[in-house]
Amino acid sequence: MAELSTLARPYARAFFELQHESGNLPAGEQALEAMAAVVKHPDVARLIGHPAVTSDELVGLIQAAGSDAVDDTALNLLKVLASNKRLALLPAIAEQYGLLKDEAERRIEIEMTAAMPVSDDAQSALVAALSTRLGRDVDLGVTIDASLIGGAVLRAGDLVIDGSVAGRVERITQALTA
Repeated sequence: MAELSTLARPYARAFFELQHESGNLPAGEQALEAMAAVVKHPDVARLIGHPAVTSDELVGLIQAAGSDAVDDTALNLLKVLASNKRLALLPAIAEQYGLLKDEAERRIEIEMTAAMPVSDDAQSALVAALSTRLGRDVDLGVTIDASLIGGAVLRAGDLVIDGSVAGRVERITQALTA
C-alpha cells in the first residue's frame, strides 16, 4: 500500500499545484474522485492492462463515465497516467490530493471510534478543543464499536490517540508479559 501512495504522490502534487494556481481545488477533487470511482469498478479494473484495450479507449471510457467532472486538466492527467500505464493509481492519487487540499485549507479529518454514542455537545466540545490544539478546522466522523468497552480512539492520518478501556487493558497486558 505504501508503494501505491509513493507512486501516486508526484502525480497528486502536480495536479494539486495546477488546480491550486487556477483556484479550482474543489473541482480537482471532484474530478479525481469521479475518475477513481470509475477505475475501482470491477469491470473497468479488469480492462486496465488488458492487451486488447488501448490507452485511448481507457481514457475515453473513464472520461465518459466521469462525465462533466473531468475537465481539460483532469483529462490531461488521465492521458499521462494512461500513457505511463498508471491508471490504477487514480484512487491513491485522489487520496493524496485530498490530503494536500486539506493541508492547503487548514482542515483535518478525524475519525472517532467510541464505545457508546457521543452527544452532540460532547462532539462540539471535542471539535473545538482539537481545532484549538491543531490549529485547523476539524471534520469529525464518529462510529460506535462496543468492543472498546469504554472511551474512544481518535485517528487523524498517522496519528492515533487510544483512550479506550480495551487499549489500556492491552497496554497493561503487554507491560506485564514483557
